[in-house]
Amino acid sequence: MTHRLLLSLVLLVASSDRAAPVPDAAAPRIFRDAAAGTLVIDLAPVDLPANTPHHMIAQPPVATLEIPETGFIYGFRVLVVDSAGHPLPDELIHHFNLIDPDHRELFLPISRRLLAAGHETGAIRLPRLLFGLPLQRGEHVVASAMVENLTAATYPRARVRLAMNFTPAGRPWPLFSASPWQMDVAFPVGDKSFTLPPGRSSRSYEGSPIVPGKIVGLGGHMHDFGRVIEFADATTGAVIYRAAPVADSSGHIEAIPVALLYGWTRLGAHIVPEHRYRITVSYDNPTGQPIPDGGMGVVGGLFVPDRGVTWPAADPRDSLYHEDYVHYMRLAGGHEMNMAGTAMPMKMAGHERAAHGHH
Repeated sequence: MTHRLLLSLVLLVASSDRAAPVPDAAAPRIFRDAAAGTLVIDLAPVDLPANTPHHMIAQPPVATLEIPETGFIYGFRVLVVDSAGHPLPDELIHHFNLIDPDHRELFLPISRRLLAAGHETGAIRLPRLLFGLPLQRGEHVVASAMVENLTAATYPRARVRLAMNFTPAGRPWPLFSASPWQMDVAFPVGDKSFTLPPGRSSRSYEGSPIVPGKIVGLGGHMHDFGRVIEFADATTGAVIYRAAPVADSSGHIEAIPVALLYGWTRLGAHIVPEHRYRITVSYDNPTGQPIPDGGMGVVGGLFVPDRGVTWPAADPRDSLYHEDYVHYMRLAGGHEMNMAGTAMPMKMAGHERAAHGHH
């Protein structure tokens, strides 16, 4: 499993073996491309006029889609295509989010985040023989995106497309059913960026997982001037992940290390509902001024539940679930994008991307 890959893990979703729909249908759609071995989600088409930032474009509506076939997802790529299905420049994508409203998050009773990506994400793949995200026919996913067009060309009827590498049910692989997970210092719901005060500062959040299992890989995401991000067992004091970002001389973050916690002799770091776990992010803002939306801290990656454990369903009656649902469906105004920052937190943590997030 490559760093790039695991760093993406907030990942994946659905399937079906039906004929591809009419290319220029006005509605969002999900279909199986059997020849390519993918499950494809297309958002509704939108016009992308030249030299137009995202806040001046009519964005594709949030789409709720039904998974057409049972199987496993082990990779994905987000792109924009024209009315004939031909790829357009990656820079047209500002961000993309995929959410599972039928199941809850590992650490919160809100909808499970499956995937978040931006134009810089590229193709993400897990080792398909080892890990896959199980999906059941009839379950649902919610897809949303933000686009922009700062190029000199106009693109009419363009679609945001998510192509997911798909293994049909009945194969002897993958060996492990896995799920993305995340923990954010701005949990439980709402926008995940915060005003970064001048000087040194830190933020934390802690909680307990709903089910036991093993974290097999994780990474983190911070904004510029981030110093350290850490995920630890607050009950025992054991540090599971601690990373300092790679930054240039001006404090601009270029990369954050990813930890792969599996090998020939073990499968990840075991976590249990009886313990509390804490994420902490530290910053050093040298500007002398508060930076609006300048702070963020999230860890996430891939989680394998203990044998015999079923991933818990979401409870739509829960107040946090409802508040979160209203937010990501854009029913309260604004654009949802939780994992701000890299692709899946980092190409490993799945975090919605913030509409105006910073790297």
